[in-house]
Order: sequence, then C-alpha cells, then structure tokens
Amino acid sequence: MKHGSTPEHTQESPPSTTRGPRHHVGAGRHWPLGATLDREGVNFAVFSSVATRVEVCLFSEGGRETSRIALPSLTHEVWHGHIAGLKAGQRYGLRVHGPYDPVAGARCNPAKLLIDPYALALDRPVRGRADQYGYEVGHEDEDMAASNTNNGSTAPKCRVVRSRFDWSGDTPPRIPPEDTVFYEVHVKGFTQSNPAVPQALRSTYAGLAAPASIAHLTSLGVTSVELLPVQAFIDDQRLVDAGLTNYWGYNTVAFMAPEPRYAAPASDGGVEEFKTMVKGLHAAGLEVILDVVYNHTGEGNHLGPTLSLKGIDNAAYYRLSPENLRMTVDYTGTGNTVDTTSPPALRLIMDSLRYWVQEMHVDGFRFDLASALGRDAEGAYTLRATFFAAIAQDPVLSRVKLIAEPWDLGPFGYQIGGFPAGWMEWNGRYRDAVRDYWVNADGSLPAFAACICGSADIYQWRRRRPTDSVNIVTVHDGFTLADLVSYNEKHNEANGEDSRDGESHNRSWNCGVEGDTDDESVIALRARQMRNLLATLFISRGTPLLLGGDEVGRTQGGNNNGYCQDSPLTWHDWERVPAQAAGLHGFVAALSALRQRLPVLHMADWPAEPGAGDCTAVVRWYSVWGHEMTAQEWEDPAVRCVAAVMDDCNAGGRSVVALFNASDEETTFTLPAEESPRTWAVHLDTRDTTVHALDTVDAGPAQSLESGGQWTLVSHSMALLVAPTPPGLQAP
Repeated sequence: MKHGSTPEHTQESPPSTTRGPRHHVGAGRHWPLGATLDREGVNFAVFSSVATRVEVCLFSEGGRETSRIALPSLTHEVWHGHIAGLKAGQRYGLRVHGPYDPVAGARCNPAKLLIDPYALALDRPVRGRADQYGYEVGHEDEDMAASNTNNGSTAPKCRVVRSRFDWSGDTPPRIPPEDTVFYEVHVKGFTQSNPAVPQALRSTYAGLAAPASIAHLTSLGVTSVELLPVQAFIDDQRLVDAGLTNYWGYNTVAFMAPEPRYAAPASDGGVEEFKTMVKGLHAAGLEVILDVVYNHTGEGNHLGPTLSLKGIDNAAYYRLSPENLRMTVDYTGTGNTVDTTSPPALRLIMDSLRYWVQEMHVDGFRFDLASALGRDAEGAYTLRATFFAAIAQDPVLSRVKLIAEPWDLGPFGYQIGGFPAGWMEWNGRYRDAVRDYWVNADGSLPAFAACICGSADIYQWRRRRPTDSVNIVTVHDGFTLADLVSYNEKHNEANGEDSRDGESHNRSWNCGVEGDTDDESVIALRARQMRNLLATLFISRGTPLLLGGDEVGRTQGGNNNGYCQDSPLTWHDWERVPAQAAGLHGFVAALSALRQRLPVLHMADWPAEPGAGDCTAVVRWYSVWGHEMTAQEWEDPAVRCVAAVMDDCNAGGRSVVALFNASDEETTFTLPAEESPRTWAVHLDTRDTTVHALDTVDAGPAQSLESGGQWTLVSHSMALLVAPTPPGLQAP
C-alpha cells in the first residue's frame, strides 16, 4: 500500500456497513463516550478527528465476529450510534477507517481491532503479538506501509458492563495526611503464596480483601493500600518472546478497565470483584490508592503496536515531534508521551480518574512519572499546566489523595517540591539521604537531619506541608529492604539483559558479605540495619510509605528491577522469613502504633525554631556530649552521631529524643542537661526488636534515665526515648 493511503477495507472487511445478524442501528448520542448500556441496547460513542468511518465489531462468547456495524452519526468529532438488543457482557472492538499517513501523524488501519479507550472491561489480558502492528513488519520503509493482516480473532475484546453493585454501607475512610501510612503492594504478589488465603482467591482482587490479607494489613497499622497498576496493561511482545511478563503493569492500554488477570473468571472482566475488594478494605478502615500510568501507553513509539489510541487518532492523544510528525516525543523512556495539552487526551484522563473515584470508590492516585503530565504545549514543565488546572477545579478529584512521582526523563524533569498545593510527592531525596547516612557515607548528616524534620528545604519555602513529603526508603523499583542490607551490586541476570537494566547506584551495603550468609555477626548487623531504616522512616516528619513485604524480610535475591518477573522471585514468601527478619513484623506494627501515639512525630505543621514563640513543636539537635550542634560539627563529613530532641508544645504533649549512631563504634550519648530535669523512658533501641508501647503497664519501658544521663548505642543503631514536654514549652 502506498504511503499516505487510506486502507478502507481488509481481507475480512467488505465495503458494507453491517455484517452478520441484522441490528437496528439508530443515531444515538455523542455522549458519554464509550459503550453505555440502556434498556433498549447500547450507545457507542468514539472520538476521532481523522476517521472517515468507525465500525463497532461484535463478537460471540466463543470469539467469533458476528457483526460489523458502522456508527451512523458524527457530532463534534465523535462518531456515535445506538445498537438495539445488545446486553451486558457483549464483546466488542473498534475498527477505524481513515488515513494511514505516518508522515502526517495519522495511523488509521481498520485491519486492526482496537480497544475502546472508554472500555470498562476486557475479556482477557493483553499480550504482545506480531499481528498487532499497524504496519508491515520488516518492510524496507519500516512503518510506512500499512499492514493488511486482520487481527480480529486474536485481539482482546472489550465488554459492555452493567454494574448493579450494592455500595450501601460503604464509607471511605478519608485518613488525614498526618495520620496516613502507605503500604505499596502488588495484587498478585501479595497473595499468590499465602497459605492463609483460599487457593481460588490467590493472586486476585478478592484475595487482597480476604480475611487473612486484611488481618495482616491492619496488624501493621498501615492506613492506605497503594496498589501497583491495576488498569489493564500489556505484556509487550519483547517480554512475551523472552518468556517473561509485565509484572509491575506500567504499560497501560485501557484507562478504565481493571486488569483482568487479577480477577476470577467472570462475565464483567473483574469490575464487580474490584468493587467488592474496595468495599472490604474500606470496612477495615483502609484506603485504596491506585498507581496510575497516564503519562504513556503500551503502544510505544512509531514502531510499536496499534492497540487503541494510535489507530483511533494518533495526533490527538500523543505528543508528536513538531519537526517530524512520524515520531513521538518521549519524556517517559517508553517510546511515547500522552499529550495532556490536547483536549481529547485530557478529557480521557479526567473521565478515567472520575470513574475510578465515583464508580469504583477508590480514595486517591499515585501518578507515575507525573512531571510528564505537567508539561505545556512546548514541552516545558509548569505549575499552570492544563492537567493541574483541570484537577484543581474538579469537585471530585480535588478532594482525593493526589501523589506524584515527581520526575520524568524530559528536560528539567526532576521536579521534587515543584508540584501544586494539594499534591503529595514521593521524596526521592529522602530515600537517598537516609540510605547514605546508614551506609556510613561521608557528609551525609545534614541531609539526613533535614529529612527527619520533613524536608523543609524542599517544601516549606513554597508554603507546603511536611505531609506533602511521602517518605520512601524502598519501593517496588529497586532493592527490597532485605536486599538493601545484603547486596552491594544488583543481580538482575534473570531479566535477560545481562544486568544492564536497573539502577547501578543503589546506596546499599551488604554488611560485609554479598548475598546469603551463615555468618551470625553479619546476620545480626543486617537485622539491625533493617530496624534502623524502618525506625527512621516511622519517626520522620512527613508521610511514610512501607514497601509490601519489607515487614517480613522479602528478598528478590538482589534483583533490583523485578518488573518482568511474575514468579516466586517477586511474590511475598509467607513461609520463609529469613533469620535477619525475625520479629520484624511485630517491630513494624509496634513502630506504627508508637508513631500514632506521639503527635510530635506526625504533625502536619512545621517545627519552629527554638525561641520562636507560639508553635506546635520544636526540634533541637545535639552532639553526643549533650551540647547543641555547632556549624563546624554539621560541616564535618566524618560526623556520624547525632541526637534530636523533638518537643511537642501542645498542652499535655510528649517529647522525643532520637539518638543516631551510624558509626562502626559503640558510642555513649549524654542527654542534654535541663533546668527542670525530665525522666526519659527508653521505648526502642534497635539492638533488638523490642518496641515498648506508651501507657501500657505490661509492656512498659525496661529502662529510663534523667536529663543529663547517658545511653550507650552499639555500632549502627538508634534509640528513641520519650518524656513529657516541659511546662515552659507548652502552649496555654
């Protein structure tokens, strides 16, 4: 087919507008977009500014194409029509006729069955295949010749959905940011190997809401379950051919459909099961946060497959190079970038977000590579981006949790601290500073101290709150906590890329031996380091995020890029808890409870400078000798030990002393002397797993000491002491 042609018909597409059984087709309406069920049938509405005809293809339960019906009406660039007699569960796909002219940015090809961008469910997972490409693969002109191969029989089908779900009694928890503890988890990986979850429910939405799953989550004290991507995604062909899979799910192809592989076989593609999961988690007081990928799709660059948006209206949905419309602009590292300055693309994203909140009852979103969403028409990042403006004025979306991964791969893409008011951000600088300090890096103390106080250097100057900082030590991308203290190098051989993939600068420390060991001293040090990192996370001002599985010492064998590993390597191993993780679950649960009982650790306001007058909290920093830190000590790259006194100035408040020793030596700290000495109770020391609860006689502190007293920390450890705030610091 010559360049710039319009492939109106294929081998299985005669010029008639209707094939198969006769259906009554009416004009219908141009809104809402997608497939909308009513008493008489289904209204279809598809946006395309370039199409010359849009066909709805109907399929039987067995996958046979039964009808091909052209939508009869065009209103405001939306093709629409009403097909009588269709029922819930009907399988369908789209074929879009129009120009195939890559040089002009147009890639219509009716030989390819497309996923409706507004599909609410798919009948199967999407996996890469050779027949998905809209061009003749192997042609001398690459993507310039349209493919005539019809993939209707192999392509995933959309499903018409009618939900009559009973939401009665569902109450969103609405956890304030200062009380929030995120738990990042994979739907399948969390339950696949859990013997306490019924076999039929493992790896599913239902399994995540099973009694055993909820019991584990609530026992930890987490408040908000942050799910890795659950919008339908593709296993791209490269992975399929290598016998791997897109385990993490960061390659979305349908923004409104739940991923079907996490649902038990059902006629609605998992919609009801997902809702049941949300309702169950809500009943347990847990929020549901979705990790969403709107910055790109699984269609890749100009040589990627044609699955949906590319074949419907390529230029309306993707950023194309102004110099060469054949090429996509790639700010994401995946081949394409969704153009949020384009009204159709922005409308799709906003409609999708509202759907997940209003219809699926989720409580917020973590936006992957969010800087890409905040770029203007020229590609510059700006707080006045159309996407941010649309969110801010939306009465539904402006009230849920909004969390940014504040970077992308484009120019000036690292925007930590640069998101609008009302947004939280994954704080990558917190991760780096905390890791650097505990691996004993020179000069790491000042950044570490700033992180303990909420990263004021990043957020306070823009009048943002400490809770806007989502504090992370480990997340899905990178080492698990157990691997962070067990490996100096990544070990990604299983990914098939000779370990070229994944981050090489991990700020990790194997404690003297790479990988597994029987050395008791190394095992003990690793266990202490894990407790140090977790305790730091839970006592830091900001919003903590716990990586699912870190509380039981989950390991990936040193693989720091498990994106393609759907196997025991990445699943939670509920039966094997390594020696170094013994007691870790209880330690995390007690830490979480202690944090909640000590407001000074999770206030939404910034601590004040000492002597600042009316305030909610004051933080003072001291050397091991009990004297306030000097400028020379802060600037000394060799300093590894420090004490922080955090006073809660509210009436009846409790204060905290945190002692940190990242050195290789046992160190004795002297508590600051005070005019009115206080009795400090020791509530944790990371030399062991004990965390003493507040106001509980049976679990009361084992030891206490007065102001000016001394406490000795072993190497690589920390302690937390609690006392009442002096009356002189308390507000009336």
